Order: sequence, then C-alpha cells, then structure tokens
Amino acid sequence: MPYQNSSKKTVQVDGMVLDIKKSILKRNGDEIHLTPKETKLMVLLMENVGQVVSRSELMQEVWNTEYLGDTRTLDVHICWLRQKIEENPRIPELILTRRGQGYELRI
Repeated sequence: MPYQNSSKKTVQVDGMVLDIKKSILKRNGDEIHLTPKETKLMVLLMENVGQVVSRSELMQEVWNTEYLGDTRTLDVHICWLRQKIEENPRIPELILTRRGQGYELRI
C-alpha cells in the first residue's frame, strides 16, 4: 500500500513502533526523530520486513519518481537512517543492502 494513501497512524515490527504522524520511531526505549523522507522509507521497510524493497519502489513511493539514473539521494537517506537506528552504522544489522536489488529490514 502506498505511504501517501495510508490511513495508519503507527507501524509496529517486533520492538519498533513508528508514529507516522509525529515521525518518531521508538526502539529499545529510545525515541528517534525522523525526517519526513526517513519516515516514508521506514514505513515501506517495516511493512515489508524480511523482504527486499526494490530501489525503484523506494524511489517511486518516497520521491514520487520512476527516475533511476542517479539514486544517490536514496543511499544518503538510508545512511542517515542507519546512523539513527543501528548499533554500528558501518556494519548494519537492521537495514541491509541487497546489491542490485534494494534494501531489506531485518529484525
């Protein structure tokens, strides 16, 4: 389901709860403030936990574009998310890159 049409107020996966309206992710007792784009990315990843979400789907749903020429902005936003939620962002365990495919949230 596209993020823009979602009537949900929260998304919950295992120990993570994302308040979509407030852009706050609660994890391990911490409140992590997200930007609107980071929130959209997390909604898509959380709704598809354990599955690869393609780069094209992420670009289409978060940036409303089908352009895939330079998706560096997607990589940068994923990096920012990792900095906020990973124990060690350089060795991610939650948001994994699937080369040539997209990203996967593992819990």
